[in-house]
Amino acid sequence: MKKLLTIFITLSLLAIAGVIIVSMAKKDAPVVIVKGNREHKPLPIKLNHTNDTECAMLIKSEKNAAEVVAPDGRTWFFDDPGCMVKWLRDKPFKDRATLWVHTVDTNRWIDAKKAYFGVKDHTAMHYGFGSRERKGEQTIIFKEMRLRVLRGETLANPKWRKKILEKRN
Repeated sequence: MKKLLTIFITLSLLAIAGVIIVSMAKKDAPVVIVKGNREHKPLPIKLNHTNDTECAMLIKSEKNAAEVVAPDGRTWFFDDPGCMVKWLRDKPFKDRATLWVHTVDTNRWIDAKKAYFGVKDHTAMHYGFGSRERKGEQTIIFKEMRLRVLRGETLANPKWRKKILEKRN
């Protein structure tokens, strides 16, 4: 009887361990890249489950989110247009990639190269370049935003932050 009880307890513990292992294995891993986007369209972002490719933060909002689609259909996700620019800078396909940003003014995905960017916006990584579909008084085009990010002229840089915010007055 004691031997049966020991076998029963051992089997029960193994079963519990098996259930835990299987349930952990079934948990979805965070999304970092999606392959096969042959249409080069913006893909839905699974919020709180997709990592920014540059900074590795979870993307919590589509507001100012960005996507890069390589010529072969691989798609990467970003929580801030600044992260997209930094990540893309050395990629061999950077000039052939399709770039998308989610706008704050129309709440739509648009071609990043046709977007306008605010310079004092609250963005996920504090670069300050919120994407817009419509031109505004204090907006810049993609090429200028890209140049500023690569130079470090963003709200994330304390020296530049002070200069940028002083222009408000």
